Order: sequence, then C-alpha cells, then structure tokens
Amino acid sequence: MSRDPLLKERWEILSGKLSEQFAEGAPLELDAIIYLIGVQELGQVHRNFKKDEKINLMHIAICRLLEPYGYYEFDHFDSEGWPHYTLVEALPTLKAGEQSVLMKEAIVSYFTEKSYLE
Repeated sequence: MSRDPLLKERWEILSGKLSEQFAEGAPLELDAIIYLIGVQELGQVHRNFKKDEKINLMHIAICRLLEPYGYYEFDHFDSEGWPHYTLVEALPTLKAGEQSVLMKEAIVSYFTEKSYLE
C-alpha cells in the first residue's frame, strides 16, 4: 500500500472513522472491518451471532467486496435472508501483503459506494 499514497490515506481515514464509531477509538483490524461489512450485508445488525455465523459473515463480506472485481457473483438470498454468492473466477495467488492491499482497496471502494467515505 505504500506505493499508493491515496489508498493509504483513504484507508487511514476510513479505519479511523469506523474505529471511532464501533470501537470507541480503538483501532479496528482488517478482519473486524470485514466482519462489520458482513453484518451490514446481512442486514441483521441487532443480533448476536454464533461463531460459525461470524465466519459466514466474513465470507459474505469477502464475496461482496470481490464481486466488483469479477471473482464472485450474487446468486440468491436463502429463506433466512443470508446472501449466497457463486465463485466466477478463481482468486489469484497473492502474497499476504498483496491480499491485504486488495482487500483494503475493495473496502475503501465499498464504503465510498455506500457514501460513508467521500
């Protein structure tokens, strides 16, 4: 991310804003932000989730975040309102740092699209 100063700046603004809103200023890690996106996408924000549901929420978020890149496609909502995605194209093999940059880029785009980040 150091090669893209604009992305770095936008990520810092976004993560700071989310940390203030959801963690009383304590910095939120990437996984926590992905989890928040999963909850947002499910739309059931005022309930407690079991461990396996939390993993599924993160999967929903990753699918939603990578959908604009052509890796996933929304398929349907099940009877409980959970979104399901289909893998369209296999994810490329990326190093950990490259994965992090891709996810941060996708998250910044997601929150820009939702008008949370200008």
